[in-house]
Amino acid sequence: MDKRRITQIIAAITTNANINGFLKGTIYKGNTKKICVPGLNCYSCPGAMGSCPIGSLQAAIGTVKYDFSFYIVGLMSLFGVIFGRFICGWLCPFGLIQDLLHKIHSKKIKVNEKVNNVLKYLKYVILALFVILLPMFLVNEFGISPPYFCEYICPAGTLEGGIPLVLMNASLRGSLGYLFGWKIIVLSSIVVASIFIYRPFCRYLCPLGAFYALFNKMSFYKYEVDKNKCTNCGACVHKCKINIEVYKNPNSAECIRCGECVKICPAKAIKKGFNFRTSCSARHSKKDVGA
Repeated sequence: MDKRRITQIIAAITTNANINGFLKGTIYKGNTKKICVPGLNCYSCPGAMGSCPIGSLQAAIGTVKYDFSFYIVGLMSLFGVIFGRFICGWLCPFGLIQDLLHKIHSKKIKVNEKVNNVLKYLKYVILALFVILLPMFLVNEFGISPPYFCEYICPAGTLEGGIPLVLMNASLRGSLGYLFGWKIIVLSSIVVASIFIYRPFCRYLCPLGAFYALFNKMSFYKYEVDKNKCTNCGACVHKCKINIEVYKNPNSAECIRCGECVKICPAKAIKKGFNFRTSCSARHSKKDVGA
């Protein structure tokens, strides 16, 4: 088992460490629930020790007291500035689930480049519409809105929260309606798609991935290609499951930092890690070297 898989498992266990919740069919509501975890992990999961950043953002926007939550956006931005989409590849529990599903033996589908280049923008639409605009403007008579993304789309919420709670609580099973059926259809579609297509939810639907993608080029955790070593052989492109031309754009907004391109590069030209130098200090360093 490689380092990434071990890290993913540890992250999933750590963020869902409330064992009693699974045994009793209850939701943990302690002090740690006031803090958002980095990845997409449902607040209603019986094991969840923290809050989902997307769920928290919707809840704050959709209340009478707030129009915008600077605390939650600030925390999400901090995660983004430090890690970028490293969180998607290494720390997100639902990302781990998709990775495991894709390991099921089957003929894999590589999405056509033109189709991929259109679909990848859908997650930004979902972020803007379902997470921000609808909760902000489509409210009831009391000035409160439902968490639209969580309620109508989020497969992680159905898998991690909805299904376990329904199985453990007879009263909930008696009140199921069409909405739960719709969420099961969404979840089932993504589960099946994940077997054949690598991480379809992360690539095309996840609003948290869309948010972190905005920071990929500027985050402290970066990929760098040594142009003196790179031979443009294309090995990194063929290995990438997300259709990224790594040697041309190592910090693409779509990159989840899985590290497969680093492993496959025959020239060892791709480096990864934290780079805390600002662009200003980097320019000064180059001038000093030139001098």
